[in-house]
Parts: sequence; structure tokens; C-alpha cells
Amino acid sequence: MNQNVSADLVRRKVVWGPKRTAWILLLSLGCLPANAAFGKPNQQSTKKPGVPGPSVKAYKLDSELTGRANGRNLVSTTRVIVTLQPGAALPAEFKKFARDGKLDLINGQVLDLPNGVLKQLAAHPNVFRVHYDRPTAMHNYRTSVTVGGRIINQYGLRGTGIGVAIIDSGIATFHDDLTNTTSTLYPYGNQRVSKFVDFVNGRTLPYDDNGHGSHIAGTLAGNGYDSKGLKAGIAPGASLVSLKVLDQNGQGTISRIIAALGWVAANAATYNIRVVNLSVGAGVYESYWTDPLTLAAKAVTDKGITVVAAAGNLGKNLDGQLQWGGITSPANAPWVLTVGASSSMGTDTPADDQVAGYSSSGPTHIDYGAKPDLVAPGTGTVSLAVVGSKMYSTKSDYLLAGTLKLGYKPYLSLSGTSMAAPVVSGTVALMLEANPHLTPNLVKAILQYTAHRFSGYSTLRQGAGELDTLSAVWMAWFLANGQAGDLYPYLPWWSRTINWGNHPVKGGVINATANAWATSVVWGAAKSLGAAGDNIVWGTACGTANCDNVVWGTSAGDNIVWGTMFNGDNIVWGTSAGDNIVWGTDCGGADCDNVVWGTAAAGDNIVWGTAAAGDNIVWGTAGGDNIVWGTSTDASLIWATSDIGDVMFNDDPVVEPVPSIDLDFGAIAPPVPTTPTIPASIGGL
Repeated sequence: MNQNVSADLVRRKVVWGPKRTAWILLLSLGCLPANAAFGKPNQQSTKKPGVPGPSVKAYKLDSELTGRANGRNLVSTTRVIVTLQPGAALPAEFKKFARDGKLDLINGQVLDLPNGVLKQLAAHPNVFRVHYDRPTAMHNYRTSVTVGGRIINQYGLRGTGIGVAIIDSGIATFHDDLTNTTSTLYPYGNQRVSKFVDFVNGRTLPYDDNGHGSHIAGTLAGNGYDSKGLKAGIAPGASLVSLKVLDQNGQGTISRIIAALGWVAANAATYNIRVVNLSVGAGVYESYWTDPLTLAAKAVTDKGITVVAAAGNLGKNLDGQLQWGGITSPANAPWVLTVGASSSMGTDTPADDQVAGYSSSGPTHIDYGAKPDLVAPGTGTVSLAVVGSKMYSTKSDYLLAGTLKLGYKPYLSLSGTSMAAPVVSGTVALMLEANPHLTPNLVKAILQYTAHRFSGYSTLRQGAGELDTLSAVWMAWFLANGQAGDLYPYLPWWSRTINWGNHPVKGGVINATANAWATSVVWGAAKSLGAAGDNIVWGTACGTANCDNVVWGTSAGDNIVWGTMFNGDNIVWGTSAGDNIVWGTDCGGADCDNVVWGTAAAGDNIVWGTAAAGDNIVWGTAGGDNIVWGTSTDASLIWATSDIGDVMFNDDPVVEPVPSIDLDFGAIAPPVPTTPTIPASIGGL
């Protein structure tokens, strides 16, 4: 399957169903690793992101635990997460198996349970669902941070006062680049760490025996002391909260992450935590509507805290071929801000930046959501090294000296979506300093709207495009301080696109007061949460001007009217017969569940699903933003397992630029992008 589909190949009917499964298996065997097991994709995607759809299965034991409960080794113990019915307590007979405390955020508890008792636990009326406590790992690969953050720092915005929780392997006991240069008092010496909590070993003082978490912290908020500012992070004034969930080897479980997210929810006000960075991930084995990890992330997001998660490093299979569907959990959830990785190619200009080959692509497994949300520099990132940590010894070839004579090397070069995520988290901290009223949805909208798209990459590879910190902070500031008559921010390289669920919204402007940005709205949904659900109105009124307004949701149902009477690019979504969409064409009143978006000549076309089969997408033409989501004849796709979860493989080689990881990134100074000057008034913030 090619990334781009020429206009004459866009199908009016796409079928992805059981009738061709066997045929796909035969064609795909050659692309899978020898030890890969097969899995079958769901036949339908979640049609309404705001509510559970057909991909959500009703069960008491998840698939992994069902297999163990029916196996022969019933004496062996499995660590599980049990979620309880509202108001219910853990049954007394199972309390002896309890471990690691309660997971209050999801009304859960961790148990070490014999496999022979799993069915007994699941059958108890107090139990809602039992999940396998899946393993987690850091997302690693080799990145230089260049997104315009330095210019924002020069305007006085440094993320000061914004708390950022880093859920990772811990933080260095001491590093010069984390020193505090303000009058604020911190509890751990002069380090800019507001709080450290250890969910692995229970220690009370900061440490990082792996090194990954400190590298993340430096990218996000290091001040560059050991390099005279050269290797400073994005938000060097932010306050860091370090929550250790990974051990010395960079391994952990989802229950530890859930416990850390619960701590964030309970202590966010105390430490002004507005951002959570998750450069860790687990495999996707169920819908984001039932996965306890993604639901914990949602509970935090609903409190107005932006959860930034790395997309994962499953962009290519073992044969080096591009593959789809490798987004890890919790980055697969619509309420999470999902970050893929780009590469600066070792230059001081963004003009030759590329999407990193290792960066995971969408669609998400099981729910088929369009991810990532955007990409950020993640290749060859130079950040903090921790003397004595596992990485300091195992990655000694990538250690780098600073400008001071220290007797040791204080920096380390790493690559991966792990490294890209804190670039975005630091940017969000700057945005929140400029505009404290931003919600997670509005943060995502601004980041996507101001991103710049790469040519030759689909939306499922790059999201809305590459992060532009300078522009995102400018837009955030404008939405808080702009006055009537002020010129709306605009730069020609902005994507001016918001990927609302699986639908691209292009053109127009962001209305910061629209209810689409509320915490009660799941990204991509047509209605807010609740029994009735308020309809979402997105856009602004522009009188008789041709400004591409969007009205999303009417009193009659989940309808969309998009455009004006002047340009003809209207959408009517929802008819008396069903969820039909007609954009420039006529479905004749039939309940065909098809989408025809645009024309063959205009670009950005969508053919979505058929009347009988699944909701497949062919998005765009050879000249536009394409998504290929299964076709009727030539897409050889199959879900298969990897070391971190199921991914969708493609056995057709895709020609795509591959970023080099052999450049001397450590010697490259951060570039200064050529951009228009921000209005002088921003300097008064």
C-alpha cells in the first residue's frame, strides 16, 4: 500500500471484512518477523469518539487473563488490576492478594492472584472488570531541539510557575542544569524539583538509576548551565514533579503509571500541575474505553491537565519497512496529546526536517483513531546524563561534554518519541504561562493549527505537522490578550488544520470560547459528555463573509453544516435515514454510510466505509493529505505482535526519507528560525 493514492485510484467503495481475511494473511506472511503472532482487527471503528462504540467489548476478564484462567498453569501468580463497581470494596477473601495500594483514580486495586482464582474474582458482584497489569517501557532511539523556544525565552516566557509532572524513571539527585536561580524555595537542595515520589522502591529523596527520566527533564526544563545555555530545555523556568514508575532497567507496569496519575489528580492544585509528560507506553490490547491506563489518563485530562504522551517507536518493522498501527497506550486515546518524532537532519534550519522513520504511525489499534496529533524533534536530542545510572554506562558512546571542565560528561544524546514528547510538554508550559485559561483541547487545537506540514507524509505519520513552539505560544497569548480589531495571527507555513477525530477541519480561525474546547468534550466527539449531551458549535459567526464556519451538532442529532452558501463546500451530517455525509455530492437519500469529500481534482478527498462492511478511509489524493485505511483489493495488511503490542504491517515497501542518526548532534548549536517578530506587547507578560 502506498502512502499516496492518485485521484483515479480513489475508490467509491472500500471493503475491509471477513471475506478477505485469509487472502490478507497469505500475502502478509512475508513481512512479519518469524516469531510474530497474528491478531485480527476489529471490523468497525468507533463512529462517535465521545462514546464507546462497537470496538468496546463487554467482559469481566480481559483476553490475556481469560487465556491464563483457562490454561494449565493455574498455580502460577499473575499481577492484575481489578476495577470495582461504584461504591464497592474489594471482597474480603481477596484482600490477602492485594499489592501496591489502591488505584483510586479508576476505583481499582492491584492484586497478585493465582491463575486458578481469576474466574472466581471476576464472578464476584463487587467486581467490574479485571485487567492484566501490562508491562511498560520507555520509548528510546538518538535529537536536537530546535522549535523556536529560545526566542520565546528571550521574551520573558520560561514556563515559570507551571508545574510539569514527569512520569518516568526518576530525576537526578543533582545536576547543574536543574539548579534553581529564582527566589522560590525547593525541598531538595537547590534543584528545581517541587516533589519526588517513588512508586518503585519507596525512597523519599530524588534519584534516577536508569537516566531516562532525567534526560526527559532536561529537554523539558533544563537551564543549560553546563553548556552556557547552549543545551537548555524548552521551559527552563518550569517546576518539575518527578514520579518514578520505571526501574533501573527502564521497565515497569501500567499499575504504577495509573498510581502516578492518581497522585497527580490528588495533588495538582498543591503543585500547580498543568502538564503531565508520559514518555512511556504499553501495548494496545483493548479499546481506549476499557483500558485502565487510558481511562486514568482521561480522568486527569478531565481535570484540565494536559497529558502529553509519546507515540512509540514502532514506525518500521524488523525488515525496515514502514508499518501502520504502532501507536502505544495511552497515546492511542483521543483525550491524550500524542507526539511523534521528527528529525532536524543535523542542520540549523527546519526546511529539511523529516518525520523520523522509527516514529509510530496510526491508525490506532482496535479503535482506528487518527494519530499522532503532531510531531516534534526527537532525533539526536542532547540532554542530561546521570553519573552512575544504567544509561551512563550502557550508552557511553553517546555521552557529551559541556563547556565547563567537570571531570565527567554531563550530557547524553538519545533519539525516540520519548525525546519528542517533552519538547511539546515544555511548549505547553510556555503556552500556559502566556494564557493560564487554556484547556487540554484548546492546547491541542493551537498546536495543530500552528504546526507546519511536511510534504510527502500522510496525516497518519505526522498528524497536523511539526511543532512550532514560537507560533503556538504567540497564538496562546493572542487568544488571552487580543482585542477587537486586532489582526488574527497567521503565518503562511501553518497547517491551519485541526484533526477533529478522524476529520480534518481546515481554514477559518480558532474561537477560544467555543464549547469544543471544554474539558467535558472528548476530542473528536459531536457532543459533550452526559446523559443529554450539549451539541458542539465550533467556529465563529462572520456575517455574510465566506469564512468557512462550522456548526457541529444541531437539535436534531449529530449534524454538521460546514461552509457557507457562497462556496459550495458544505457538509450535512446526519439524515433521517442514518449517519450519511454529503459534501458536494448527493447520496440520494439512501442509508449508504459513505463519505465523498471533495472531488478528484480538488484534493483532500475521503471515501469512508460502505453500507455493508467497515468504516475504512481513503483520505486525499496524490497531491494532498492522504490516509489509506484498508482498500478492497491491493492493501496487504495484518495486525501482528511486537515486543510492545500489536502493530499493523504493510508488506509493500514505502519510499520515505530516513533520518540519519550518525551526525554529530552534540556539536550543533540550536538554530534561530527565521520568523516574523512577535508583537512587542508580548514582552510585557
